Amino acid sequence: MKRNKIFAAVISTALAAAVLAGCSSKTGTEGNTETVTETKAETKAETKAEAAGKKGSYSDTITVVWYPNESAEDYDAAREEYAKLIQKATGKKVEQKLTTDYAIAIESLANGTAQISFMGAQGYIEAKNANDAVQPLFVNSGESGTLDDAKYYSFLAVNKGDEGEYADGDGYSIDKIEGKRMSFVSNSSTSGFKVPTSSMKSHFSGSEKWGNLTEDDLIEGGGLFSQVLFGGSHQGSAYNLLSGKADVAAFCDTEIAPYAACTEGTADEVGAVYTINADASAPFDTVTGKEFVLIQSTPVLNGPFAYNSEALDPADVKAIQDLFTSDEVSSDSLIFVPEGSDNVGMFEKSADERFVLVEDSWFDPIRNLSK
Repeated sequence: MKRNKIFAAVISTALAAAVLAGCSSKTGTEGNTETVTETKAETKAETKAEAAGKKGSYSDTITVVWYPNESAEDYDAAREEYAKLIQKATGKKVEQKLTTDYAIAIESLANGTAQISFMGAQGYIEAKNANDAVQPLFVNSGESGTLDDAKYYSFLAVNKGDEGEYADGDGYSIDKIEGKRMSFVSNSSTSGFKVPTSSMKSHFSGSEKWGNLTEDDLIEGGGLFSQVLFGGSHQGSAYNLLSGKADVAAFCDTEIAPYAACTEGTADEVGAVYTINADASAPFDTVTGKEFVLIQSTPVLNGPFAYNSEALDPADVKAIQDLFTSDEVSSDSLIFVPEGSDNVGMFEKSADERFVLVEDSWFDPIRNLSK
């Protein structure tokens, strides 16, 4: 697939301890990598004064906080490369924080405990709503090297063999997801929650039964679904489907790419069949050969690397942007991984992919999903 190659991550709560075994503290680039598990409230209370003190007086350490998706051991080399490049651009020590919850990463960026985070559009919007100082640093382009095709895909998938239940003529309909066991990623996930639930609201609202479908109808069992699960990561949501815990799951193409390949149909299109690779790492090593079918696929704007402008020196912002949007980084095989490479990175290199600058307003289509 010509998409981002990211991630292994935390799955459902029952599997979190096993998956995160590879995410314990370890030495990073002239600094430490630590796993952050405190609650959002604890993070906020601990750091308000600390963040306020950074205004105009910036730390000699730049902290990068990662979502659960990017926090697994499989991506140590990729994360380390980002840290090395940030250090090269700024001359500052780089500390990395791994998380087990989207909310922790979002709050850490908003309150200035972390200066940089790679986020989905929805997480970025939530962080900016909490603190207007949060700004986009850059975003990965599409194959054209521009924002014109800077997108990935939000999937609704079902297990192979069950797709007939959702058939509608030559395609599929989400009519029959009602009453099923549903798995989302996190309610702060763009493609694993915000985009699919927006589609569900549009589809079911106005019906005699549902009228104005609310978010509560979608996140609690007994509403539209008989049971609702949150995988904690895109991988976790996919695993909930493949392990039989859910009938339908929302997740994105980029985060399943290291573990599965499109084996029938056209990648990212409705009706495509994906098969879990024989050498897939945990947690997918227990479901190798399993297949799933796409019953819905929606393009989504690429998420940004974002920064807190109260906590990151403007000179560092410019230096980081200059380096990361350069040809040097575009050709870095740990950042943009060539097709067929054994490296596991966050983005694939199939044409002219690179990082490009982006304005906050570019994310307005995702904002508008909440209106």
